[in-house]
Amino acid sequence: MPQMSPPPLQTLDEPNLEALVELMFLAAFADGEFSPEERIHFARSVESLTDRRIPQSTMDTLLQTVVEQLHKEGRAARLASLKERLASPQARKVAFFLAAQVVVADGIVRSSERELLLDVAAALELDQAEAAEIVRKLAAS
Repeated sequence: MPQMSPPPLQTLDEPNLEALVELMFLAAFADGEFSPEERIHFARSVESLTDRRIPQSTMDTLLQTVVEQLHKEGRAARLASLKERLASPQARKVAFFLAAQVVVADGIVRSSERELLLDVAAALELDQAEAAEIVRKLAAS
């Protein structure tokens, strides 16, 4: 089966890229674990996604801030923030696709991860059936 790939990202600016990275990070930790497979996929995805436009020091600061904000505000508030920063439907779809890729990277989609993806799809105002189909196809590849 051919591997699914995300839509093109060339038009995304740094705030959009940072929002994508945050969502991928939230997806990676949805099950409370960050498996070696998820970690590798996350690092590779972020590197290729940003085309190295976000320096490692900025990335470290961004991830630290994400963790702090998540603990302080909760997941729903962070997802609402992502919706604001990912203003276009295309950017939201790309963000969901990349989050789903991170979730399926270890070959297991746990109920907590599935729940996160449904929450993400709802928060980003994506079609639930389309979102479920993306996850199903990624999990099958």
